[in-house]
Amino acid sequence: MDAKEKKPKQDKKENSLKVSRRDFLKGAGATAIASTVSTLSPPLLTDAGAALPQGVKEGFIQINVNDKAYRLKVKSHWTLLDVLRKELGLTGAKKSCDRGSCGACTVIMEGKAVYACSLLAIEADNKKILTIEGLAEGEKLHPIQEAFVQNDGLQCGFCTSGVIMSVKALLDKTPRPSMDETKEGLSGNICRCSAYSKILKSAMAAAQK
Repeated sequence: MDAKEKKPKQDKKENSLKVSRRDFLKGAGATAIASTVSTLSPPLLTDAGAALPQGVKEGFIQINVNDKAYRLKVKSHWTLLDVLRKELGLTGAKKSCDRGSCGACTVIMEGKAVYACSLLAIEADNKKILTIEGLAEGEKLHPIQEAFVQNDGLQCGFCTSGVIMSVKALLDKTPRPSMDETKEGLSGNICRCSAYSKILKSAMAAAQK
């Protein structure tokens, strides 16, 4: 009788352990999915009133973009690219690899070409930034933009804004670059259409302007 009485208690304990483990795995899975979604789709500033994920902080930054000053409330995990595209509506810098490899998001910060997808927004605090939208003066294209149009320096155009910003940074530093210097200056930009010969031709033509 003692053995029979103990057996139900043991089964009940095992069942309790199984349920607890299942609930734990469900909770862990839900947390992982929520973390992934949060990483892939950073919340907009309109979500500022919602509870922040653990480890995420908020703060204000002041940046100068295309000669306009902005004071923005940002979250600690937002990138400069997220702020430019989602908060300021400057979509010229493209989000492609999101790994600092393709150069489609290139902008100029403090005179240097940088990958906006690889910089946290808080790193741009009190910095001066130039994007593709800041090159043209009204309807008048910048000489670099004109050179790319005249020399057909693009195909699909997705990488073009980043390429032009890299050329701008190069020519600001070296107004008359050699072909090798131009190739080096554009080594961080990938053109998936492989329009490199015309890109280089356009960059060299821009240097002559």
